[in-house]
Amino acid sequence: MRILIAEDDSKMGDLLRRGLTDERTQVGVVQTGPQLIDSALGAPCDVIILDVMLPGMDGFATCRRLRARGVWTPVLMLTARDAVTDRVEGLEAGADDYLVKPFALAELRARLNALTRRTGTHVDAKTLRAGDLVLDIAHLTVHRGETTIEMSPTEIRVLGLLLRNAGAVVTREAILDRAWDENYEARSNVVDVYVRHLRSKIDTPFGLKSIETVRGAGYRLRADGGRS
Repeated sequence: MRILIAEDDSKMGDLLRRGLTDERTQVGVVQTGPQLIDSALGAPCDVIILDVMLPGMDGFATCRRLRARGVWTPVLMLTARDAVTDRVEGLEAGADDYLVKPFALAELRARLNALTRRTGTHVDAKTLRAGDLVLDIAHLTVHRGETTIEMSPTEIRVLGLLLRNAGAVVTREAILDRAWDENYEARSNVVDVYVRHLRSKIDTPFGLKSIETVRGAGYRLRADGGRS
């Protein structure tokens, strides 16, 4: 199991990391909402522990942003406030469970196990693949066959979205929403520009056409990676 924690208190974050890490569980800790979103989009995990009282973007806003960007990993929210309105706001933001501080580590473990059983979540796959086109989601590297392809973080996010939906059409709006922060001042052609960048790296050097334009809809990455 891979657990991702957003906790701005470094002592609490370290305590959770040490308490939850074992031979079957890997734990990553970040301290802000944007860091959590970047980590969740870049490397899928099994469950997220999200503190409500994060600086800047709080836990509620972070959870809403995660859901808006298509991340449906189970979220357990932590808070020092035991108010019904807070619990309701967390659940309405998209959280799956709620735990009030202070809590026993044993209860936290039990709730995390229940969440992963309930949703059937377990991320074993370390790569996204279409034919011989491979994105290593742990190390954020891209290969076409034996060739390593250098990409920017944004190019990797766009490619990852296309790979996760290989064979299906992904709209320009969905790509823009999930690959860029909502505060980004979008230009009308930015998605098309990045798709051209991808084609110049994963297709043109190999004489392939894996990314198809679906007029009036968006783009589709062929499930065979363009080698048919």
